Amino acid sequence: MSPELLPAIAAFARVAHHASFTRAAQELGVSPSALSQTVRTLEQRLGVRLLDRTTRRVGVTELGQQFLAGAAPGLDALAQAVEGIDEARDKPAGLLRLNAARVSAELLLYPHFGDFAQAYPDITIELVCDNRMVDLVEGGFDAGIRLGESLAQHVVAVPVGGPQRMVTFASPRYLAGRTLPRSPEDLRAHQCLNYRLTTGGLYRWEYAQDGRALDVEVAGPLVSNDSDVLLAAARSGAGIMVAFEDAVRADFESGRLVPLLEPWWPTFPGFYLYHPSRAQVPRKLRVFIDFLQARHAPPPVSQRAVKPASTPRSRPPSPARRAK
Repeated sequence: MSPELLPAIAAFARVAHHASFTRAAQELGVSPSALSQTVRTLEQRLGVRLLDRTTRRVGVTELGQQFLAGAAPGLDALAQAVEGIDEARDKPAGLLRLNAARVSAELLLYPHFGDFAQAYPDITIELVCDNRMVDLVEGGFDAGIRLGESLAQHVVAVPVGGPQRMVTFASPRYLAGRTLPRSPEDLRAHQCLNYRLTTGGLYRWEYAQDGRALDVEVAGPLVSNDSDVLLAAARSGAGIMVAFEDAVRADFESGRLVPLLEPWWPTFPGFYLYHPSRAQVPRKLRVFIDFLQARHAPPPVSQRAVKPASTPRSRPPSPARRAK
């Protein structure tokens, strides 16, 4: 095989994976036209058509699938060889591709990017925020972050951040002149800001007290699949909302948001960083896991604030369970 064919074969594999020249070009850092020409040259050298191209989609031909199946083990072996070189370096290095639900990225990752970059300047993080559950191997990711109960059993999961409480709140502007809800059922008389699940349905707000679990269907002026949109609306006085406590703790402390229904707040299992099960974890991923666990380690018992007890639920809240 001519050595110059290897980059073209790798490029073809990425186009086939994404079923798109545009997305593959973005990943590889080249223009779609240059990538298209690379694949065309490969097809000319091989004397077969590997891809079916239309204005709407890119598909792999039967011969293309056969060729990709034969080439994939070799590409994987080369990738592992590169990882082995990274492992042998004095400092962890390389591209670390992560997939995370937006809420988990906001709570666990955003505040610490600067410190991680200073500690490990030779590691480049590529973070894809995706509220859908994805296959890490198929997507080419090193690791993902989700709530533990939403994970498949064949992955290795490492806890990060500890349990999370789902809290209910509104702004002083919204509450002015209104009767505060005293139980979850009272929410039906209020304007509520709700979350559209990736499955298409609406999240039913979940509560727990004294062993009693309760789901409440709410309605209001705004529905969104983006928690940032809903939180901005809640701060502006549009209605009542639920979110993980860590996302609004500063708002509670400043008085910008007012906690509601505190005795009913449920506690859920926390987030996990998960990665494909394999014998050797790349060094770049190992140091990232260690960094996150150190940053999110619980404080000493003497420094922990005493919080009202709540009844843990046996399942995580639907927005997080379904990749909020």
